[in-house]
Amino acid sequence: MATLVQKFGGTSVGDAAKIKRAAERVKRAKDEGHEVVTVVSAMGKSTDALVDLAYQLSDDPDKREMDMLMSTGEQVTISLMVMALKEMGIDAVSLTGWQAGIRTEGIHQNARITNIETENLERHLSDGKVVIVAGFQGMTPEGEITTLGRGGSDTTAVALAAALNAESCTIFTDVTGVYTSDPRVVPKARQLKSISYDEMLELANLGAGVLHPRAVEFAKNYSIPLIVRSSMVDQEGTVVEEEASMEQNLVVRGLAFESAVTKVTVEGMTSKVDTLSTLFTSLAESGINVDIIIQQVTEDQRVNVSFSVHTQALKDTLKVLEANRDALNYTKVRYVDQLAKVSIVGSGMISNPGVAADMFKVIAEQRVPVEMVSTSEIKVSAVIEEKNMVKVVEALHTFFELDERVGVKA
Repeated sequence: MATLVQKFGGTSVGDAAKIKRAAERVKRAKDEGHEVVTVVSAMGKSTDALVDLAYQLSDDPDKREMDMLMSTGEQVTISLMVMALKEMGIDAVSLTGWQAGIRTEGIHQNARITNIETENLERHLSDGKVVIVAGFQGMTPEGEITTLGRGGSDTTAVALAAALNAESCTIFTDVTGVYTSDPRVVPKARQLKSISYDEMLELANLGAGVLHPRAVEFAKNYSIPLIVRSSMVDQEGTVVEEEASMEQNLVVRGLAFESAVTKVTVEGMTSKVDTLSTLFTSLAESGINVDIIIQQVTEDQRVNVSFSVHTQALKDTLKVLEANRDALNYTKVRYVDQLAKVSIVGSGMISNPGVAADMFKVIAEQRVPVEMVSTSEIKVSAVIEEKNMVKVVEALHTFFELDERVGVKA
């Protein structure tokens, strides 16, 4: 008997009818003889509603209390899902993240899973029950409730699949699979039949919202087959695996984009061997994710460093920089917001020089200036003004032959 892990996102459990539909898929897997663990998110936009409530009371809500608040959304869903399953004659039990043994580090609102104690899960499975687990949450060794960051339910599901040696992990969502770009923004995007872990990880890190980056990391590290498919219709999804079958001559496999990017520049720091270490260690210790980094040494041997952060993290970033002003010895901090990051991804780029040049040529033809650039073996990213994001994305999607062709899956 195989153990299967499933995950249903917020749009897939947004109301009673959708919860029933999701429960039917769970029942189908159980009726086929599998042990089933199902991870669910909060219903629809309920997490956003909780966040809005918090900000009605405080301009800077306490992070511990935000975790306490936001973890309640998934608890609603797990109990409703079990109720639906019991009505269908399926024995099931709901578990919060901490009841499921999910242990995390102590960073509130963006914690990482450190361990999963599976005894409670395995006991319920051996009793023949379907286990419904609240995604997105866990507990520190000190007993503090934590959340894993937005999209963390994906990570919960794949981490559970790894801990339980599951046969596969299926992410049920509101799209039929992984697309060459977000089909809600790029109507000509087409579904990929398969994609490699590395390509998917790049796309997820670069803003493709279909999978959480840490979920892809877990899947790659533990060789968990990851399947993305629709919760609404019965249709073949996309398999994320070690080596994806590649359509002939398709050098770029996907195009990701992310809005709400801010470029922060710290000017005039003393040029010391530990300057960059001090700067980025202080940001990391506050849980601030830094993306693209550019360094410049001035004629008078001072150091200017620019880096990008999510706009939501700007306030905390400025606080950290101010708190470390003496250690960094900078003269000024500037920032530019209302930016976006656009990225092309494809393992075929390794053996095809000139892809970056093509990308910048297309952006230039749209008469859009580039603020920052970042590259790896399989991706090129450019930071541009947010107002130009969609037209640049569509132009790149067409140029790299990613537009939908009738009857073709990449």
